Order: sequence, then C-alpha cells, then structure tokens
Amino acid sequence: MKKLESTLTNMVVVLVAVAVITGALLAWVNHVTEAPIKAQDEIALANGIKEVMCTDDLQVTADDEVKQEFEGKELTFIVHKTADKSGKFLGAAVESTTLGFGGDLKVLVGFDAEGKVLGYTILQAAETPGLGAKADKWFQKDGKGSIVGRQIADKPLAVNKDGGDIDAITASTITSRAFLKAVNQAYLVYAGQDKGQDTDAHSGATARKSSK
Repeated sequence: MKKLESTLTNMVVVLVAVAVITGALLAWVNHVTEAPIKAQDEIALANGIKEVMCTDDLQVTADDEVKQEFEGKELTFIVHKTADKSGKFLGAAVESTTLGFGGDLKVLVGFDAEGKVLGYTILQAAETPGLGAKADKWFQKDGKGSIVGRQIADKPLAVNKDGGDIDAITASTITSRAFLKAVNQAYLVYAGQDKGQDTDAHSGATARKSSK
C-alpha cells in the first residue's frame, strides 16, 4: 500500500476526517446518554420536592413556569404546586436562580400554604469549595443561619451586615446574599400565585401538569 504523502492537502483531509468522525461519535454518545440523564434529573427533582416540603405524602399538581422581572432583568421560576393525597393544598416548591460568587446559584425552596419556609435544597452551585459550598447546610433548620420556619411576608431575609438577622456563611457574605436573594424572590413569585388554580393570571404563567 502506497504511503500517503505528507502534503498540506493531505493533512487537511485527514484533520477534516478526524473532526467529522469525532463529532459523529460525540453526537452518538450524547444521544445515548440524554435519556438516562434526563430520567435521573427528574428523579432528583421529585425527591428534592419531597425533601423541601418535608413530607413524602404529596402529589405535584402543577409545574408552573413563571417569568418575572427583578431589578430590570426577567427571570424564570418554576413553581411546583403540591397537595396531599386527598387534594388539600400543601404549598409549593419553587426553583429560583441568582448569581453567586462563582456563577449561578439555583435553589429549590419549599413554602407551606401560609408562605412559611419549610426547607430548601441546592440544585446548582459554582461556589468556592469549603466556603460558598456550605450553603447546603448553613441555612437549614439546625444551621447557624437557619431560615426554616421564617415568614418572609413579614420581612425579607437579609444578613446582619445588611440590617437583617441572618448569620452569613463565614467568609462568604456574597454567597449568603445570593442565597437569601434567591429565597426572597422565590417567595414573591409564590405569593403572587393563585393557589386554587393551575395558572397565574397576574404573571401570565402557563401551568404544565406534572406526571409525578
């Protein structure tokens, strides 16, 4: 077999062929893994909703996508309305995202029917390990900056440096502010929802029935 001459044209042909083959392989891998990853994300979200609502005895009655403007920027929230097995409204778990120290900080916050914080979990974070990453524990019921049981309607959550009464994560005030901002915004979106319906006439949100 004749050896391929090392010319510019031949090198370009080889590089293009390698790029095409690599792209095809990546596309195939993405296609194969897309469904399992999506299924895992759905399971994680379902478990997260139960965690922040503090009960396994619930059903998600609607997943409302709400677009609302804060500080001149339109943000997207997902409000997962819940009810018990008898259909009684329990409250909602709200997905809320703000900009933290290292990137987006996405939280899932559970509110009861009266708007009290039941719990939360971190869905996405890009904070500094050992500092900002502590947010998943710091604001929990037994944490130093606990927000569980708070009624935000009375007063927005804020760290001590900003005139509030929440202890910021040690050496990570920026992350603490971002987290509390996400929770406060989640509450405002939740408070604006029509608790008895699957659509929010005020925000123009469209409900997507959950299959959970």
